[in-house]
Amino acid sequence: MRRPWSWRDDPAVPAFPDDKPIVVFDGHCVLCSRFARFVLRRDRRALYRLLPAQTRLGRALYAHYGLDPENYQTNILIADGIASFESESAIRIFAGLGFPWSLARALRVLPLSLRDALYKIVARNRFNWWGRQDVCMLNAKGFEDRFLA
Repeated sequence: MRRPWSWRDDPAVPAFPDDKPIVVFDGHCVLCSRFARFVLRRDRRALYRLLPAQTRLGRALYAHYGLDPENYQTNILIADGIASFESESAIRIFAGLGFPWSLARALRVLPLSLRDALYKIVARNRFNWWGRQDVCMLNAKGFEDRFLA
């Protein structure tokens, strides 16, 4: 666990606008890219910015949090200076989208270890089940301003 806003003091992490929550996702993963598009379409308040993990900044943030910057096994939600990972990240993202997606908070009745175990099963198998795209999703038409690069 790192202290809030810790990336600001890490010389390996390029400066970036961190005034809004940021979702770091695997841009080559079909499931992850679909999730990013899902978030964009349902984020009526334009709360989230998206950042493909394959960018310089995305890799730097993965490394900063001690994650493998080549094998993206989790998305990262950075909000209010704090990073969330795995199932907690997903629940927080859904919660930010408002009703009915915010009902995902109910998943917190499950123990974190169980939620993360299920998350890891999907993460390990995501390429086999949904596929891989050769081109990283760097933006989506009409939402270019919501992506960090």
